[in-house]
Amino acid sequence: MDFWDFFWLMVYSFFFLAYLMVLFQVIADLFRDKELSGWWKALWMVFLIFLPVLTAFVYLIARGRGMARRQSELVVQARSETENYIREVATTAPADQIASAKALLDAGTVTPGEYERLKAKALA
Repeated sequence: MDFWDFFWLMVYSFFFLAYLMVLFQVIADLFRDKELSGWWKALWMVFLIFLPVLTAFVYLIARGRGMARRQSELVVQARSETENYIREVATTAPADQIASAKALLDAGTVTPGEYERLKAKALA
């Protein structure tokens, strides 16, 4: 295998992986879209099976703007859920953490050693 064979192998591999990424994004967007009926989703999938490259490009051209909107909504939702979780965890007072650890100790869920570790972690 000489340099040019290796070079073209890398070029083909790049384009194949890029195509797979686009294909999986299109499929994920198809099933994420709540406005599209099941019949249209099935039709898009049939075309993706029989004419994959052409259908992927047509999908990106025809539905690309909606695809970007749905992706941004998903990112905003994930960010909101993450921020809510952080806020919930950060606002728990050490006394509440110790009380919940004590309840776990009283219920027999944790050992006294684990209780001491939880208490030390809450006070840290």
